[in-house]
Amino acid sequence: MKMKITAIGEILIDMTQTHSENRIPHFAANPGGAPANVAVAVSKLGGEAGFIGCVGDDPFGRFLRETLEQNGVSAEGLQVTKDANTTLAIVTVDAEGERSFSFYRKPGADTRIDAARAIRDMGDTGILHFGSVSLTDPACRDAVVTVVRAAKKAGALITYDPNYRAALWEHEDAAILQMRAVLPLCDIVKISDEETMLLCGVHDPEAALDKLMSLGVRLAVVTLGARGAMWRYGELQGMVPGFSVKVADTNGAGDTFFGSFLSRIAVHGGIGRLTEDDLNYFVRFANKAASITTSRPGAIPAMPELQEVEDGLQ
Repeated sequence: MKMKITAIGEILIDMTQTHSENRIPHFAANPGGAPANVAVAVSKLGGEAGFIGCVGDDPFGRFLRETLEQNGVSAEGLQVTKDANTTLAIVTVDAEGERSFSFYRKPGADTRIDAARAIRDMGDTGILHFGSVSLTDPACRDAVVTVVRAAKKAGALITYDPNYRAALWEHEDAAILQMRAVLPLCDIVKISDEETMLLCGVHDPEAALDKLMSLGVRLAVVTLGARGAMWRYGELQGMVPGFSVKVADTNGAGDTFFGSFLSRIAVHGGIGRLTEDDLNYFVRFANKAASITTSRPGAIPAMPELQEVEDGLQ
């Protein structure tokens, strides 16, 4: 039976740099936030998706609600605060499409999640997804972890994608402590090869997978950029090559990958009785979706629909 996926955490505006002839930076206001991106990716690929988070009572907040709804994501769990503006992330992109971030978030509305309301709004969620940006603010961290624990107790699968944003942490040691602390709560974890040392204390992706499994993670994936991704599930493991593409913007690629991967898990009905063939296909599907996203600018606007991914796999 198909499972509903709910993402909890930040939804914000990515002010993404565009290029101009006179070298004056121009910025496009794109919808973003890793958990929101994951929810949209799930929905675009045929899954049932909801989002829980918080925006300001301002035009950006209303735009973000509209974006979720227009992309088929339930926004019933989107909270609104008058105490802070919708959070802005300033995304600069270099000639190779690689990103750097700074934030307007002192405070930002994304940190104002009410845990009690969020738990009520989860409904019949089968998979609850979260990331690590929510862990950077103490009050938000407490709220999100409270919701994660409640979802796990109710029988939901817990999925986690840590995204290290140095500008949001006081120092790296604090990031390591908090980002690792939630791993024992998680059933499915996706990390990038750039985060293996930070999350697992090792550089080697296979060793990182070993570490994640030792902490009780049931299914782990390490993405390797253009090279593809490695996965581990019990005694099974695999490596799936990526797809060659001309990169326009890497923003949202990891979120597209994980949303795509989770959409296949949801269609399967969970992570029971997965075969090697199942997992190789799920990862190949996610690799293809992510490659399409990187070929276009923006995050949510660049995400593919189901038919585009399936056609690309033929």
